[in-house]
Amino acid sequence: MRQSRRTVALAGAVAAVVVGVSGCSSDDGGGGGGASAVDAQQTATEFLAAWADGDTDAAAAMTDDPESAAAALAAFAEDAGVTELSLTPGPGEEQDGGVEVPFQVAAQVAHDDDTGDWRYGSALTVVADPDAPEDGEDGAEGGASGGLVQWRSEILHPDLTEGRRLEIGPAAEPAPVRALDRDGDELDPAEFPSLAPVIDALAAAHGEAGGGHPGNELRITGPAADGDGTSDADGEESDDAAESGSEDSESGGGDGAESEQLLQLSEPTAGEVPTTIDPRVQSAAEAAVADSDRASLVAIRPSTGEILAVVNNPADGENVAMEGRYAPGSTWKIITAGMLVEEGMAKADAAHPCPKIFDFEDWPFQNLDEFEIKGGTFGQSFAASCNTAFISAAPDLADTQLAEYAQSAFGIGLEWRTGVETMSGSLNEESKAQMAAQLIGQASVRANPLVMASVSATVKDGTFRQPFLVPLSFDDREPVTAPGPSAGTAAELRKLMSLTVAGGTATEAMSGVPGDTGAKTGSAEVFDQEKPNAWFTAYRDDLAVAAVVREAGHGGKFAGPLVAEVLREAGGS
Repeated sequence: MRQSRRTVALAGAVAAVVVGVSGCSSDDGGGGGGASAVDAQQTATEFLAAWADGDTDAAAAMTDDPESAAAALAAFAEDAGVTELSLTPGPGEEQDGGVEVPFQVAAQVAHDDDTGDWRYGSALTVVADPDAPEDGEDGAEGGASGGLVQWRSEILHPDLTEGRRLEIGPAAEPAPVRALDRDGDELDPAEFPSLAPVIDALAAAHGEAGGGHPGNELRITGPAADGDGTSDADGEESDDAAESGSEDSESGGGDGAESEQLLQLSEPTAGEVPTTIDPRVQSAAEAAVADSDRASLVAIRPSTGEILAVVNNPADGENVAMEGRYAPGSTWKIITAGMLVEEGMAKADAAHPCPKIFDFEDWPFQNLDEFEIKGGTFGQSFAASCNTAFISAAPDLADTQLAEYAQSAFGIGLEWRTGVETMSGSLNEESKAQMAAQLIGQASVRANPLVMASVSATVKDGTFRQPFLVPLSFDDREPVTAPGPSAGTAAELRKLMSLTVAGGTATEAMSGVPGDTGAKTGSAEVFDQEKPNAWFTAYRDDLAVAAVVREAGHGGKFAGPLVAEVLREAGGS
């Protein structure tokens, strides 16, 4: 697991070096509501000296909010791992309500065996102490001649706004990894562009377990500050801050939290994480989607559950292949068909209705172009992707029946332990027309190519085998299990998917694919989307592949050729 972020206590005494500056930008008194510019300069110098010496109580007593200042000053040294501190004031400048004094910070910070020099500019404002004695009276306390430092957390660092804090420790970004293919060779994102986000996911999940380390850094965390970069007292990026390598990066902390790196103490070191990726299958998959925008594809070995290829086009976008949440359309009919067969409500060779339109709960469901099959079988309806053949079963089904079967037979909705973040499919409990729409992969049904490749793999092997990308032995994960379809139902589903290849909606796409094959097409309608999402899932021998092409059209025309190309190029026992 990646080392948790944490702050460290100040190790040893803090060495202080403060250079006083006697000059000011204005010689006249009266600035700062009663405190002269010279007095303000002295107050600022004494405050900085106490802070640098580690005398936080003394420094806090020179502010207008001693309690807040004392806590913040103490936290500064501890949270940032400060071991040496030098604060150098510059000449003050009178402004409305006070005198602003810029200063430079030069600190040495340390975490574990790593140290770094941290330099930046900041500023403080000295105001008059309203409780100070009148001129000529004795007993003035706090800053010189009644001046007080107006406390703001930004004094400590310009980006340390309210709600933010300093941290020193392992970098917010995960340790990098060298991802290895199934043969132990490194997977190069330059050769396999689609694997770049997958490798990032591997780093997040297994970077340190693979022997890597993200490197140590000093950072500010919390709600994003206004503006970008590290600012000096004038609101511009200072040379010292730029030299420290300050940059912004998302930490993934949620709720708008960000992590801004202030100083890198050590470079990250890469770990090694094995995967089940087969470079031959991955190459075929990369080539298949190269000319198809918005396409995602996954290949699985049915006999083991190993994920052999993951591709997305564009490669640098969302990992739709494994994490996407899209209605799978008629490819979901594989699962519905399994349920109907299991319940004795359908069989490949048995007669089954496929009318043009079937009304259910005041909602007319129809087939593409309102086709119908008169006197046909369930096998013919499945191969032609007849919607009404499935919707007509709705009156005899319970609201939760499909979800329960999908989970028990295909592992849908279980927490798949693939080795990276994935989505294993989902469907909400629905009733009436929405429940009926789920039977054809619409309404609240959600899946991705990983899920639908697993469905085909389960049909082909007859057993649900949880897909995995990182070998289970790497971190001793236990895969989730599900009973799977019965042997008789699996045989019926193989027959149905074979009929779809032989003379159904998958015939054209699967033409020329040899071996033991089966397939199912899908076209999922999406609200406010001109064209449906094209889906296709199929198997050839011990290889199962599924793809989605978003906003494309019919699954057999746009997703089918991608799947078939991978099956032709990389399939076979």
